[in-house]
Amino acid sequence: MSDSEARGEPLLESLSDSSTSQRNPTQKRKRKQGGSEPQPKDAAAAKPSAKRRKLKKPKDIDDAALDAELGVNLAVARMDGGLLADHLAQRTRRFRPELSLVEMEDLHLPEKAIHDTTAYSSSPRTIDHLPDFLEHFAGSKKRKQGLRTAPAENGHPHTLVIAGAGLRAAELARALRKFQSKDALVAKLFAKHIKLQEAVERTRSCRIGIGVGTPQRVIDLLEDGALSAVSLERIVIDASHIDLKKRGMLDMKETLVPLISLLTRPELKARYSGRSGRIDLLFF
Repeated sequence: MSDSEARGEPLLESLSDSSTSQRNPTQKRKRKQGGSEPQPKDAAAAKPSAKRRKLKKPKDIDDAALDAELGVNLAVARMDGGLLADHLAQRTRRFRPELSLVEMEDLHLPEKAIHDTTAYSSSPRTIDHLPDFLEHFAGSKKRKQGLRTAPAENGHPHTLVIAGAGLRAAELARALRKFQSKDALVAKLFAKHIKLQEAVERTRSCRIGIGVGTPQRVIDLLEDGALSAVSLERIVIDASHIDLKKRGMLDMKETLVPLISLLTRPELKARYSGRSGRIDLLFF
């Protein structure tokens, strides 16, 4: 056994360049201390992911139509039923590319399902104009229920207002408080700080005139049976509102996909046409 082996020293140590062996510990220390280090070879691979993040805002959004000060996408107000139906179909295809043609057809909303609201052009579609918007279109037809009334059965609203997030739904519910009375609740149907079981119990125990919620929570309540669509006359979608990143609920997968799942439920979709028991889809 050689002296180097007896001391436990590596046999190849003497063959390495002394300058290289001195430089390696320094590089390791820099990495540990967060110092500068050579750019990794796969740094370029990070760029596509950054591009994917930017694609959260679809390419067909016209920046000129986005009023950041008002927090509104002005283009929604200019879309009739046909344009909105196409818009939703394009979004669904973009966010659910794995769907077959048959599955896409099941999630398609026909033009006749969407009430034309382009005539409501006197005011921007901000939250403070929502009550007026609702009165304008709810009063345009003779309906069984007025906005300040509620069906006799608990959990049977005549109006559902759908928002993209719990906080937004809470704001909309406050704006619609003028329609609430002792016998007609403006109910909060969203997940923010309200557990599903709590929402189920409350929905079952109240006469609801207007329900304000997020798509998935409304779906959960419908599937539980606590919420019924039997007396439903209209669904209002909070489509014009945009967040600080200039995205609306029709522009994000996490909100558009559950919205389409809700609107194309068989018990709702069957009532978008015809006069008897019709449900109006209103895009605010």
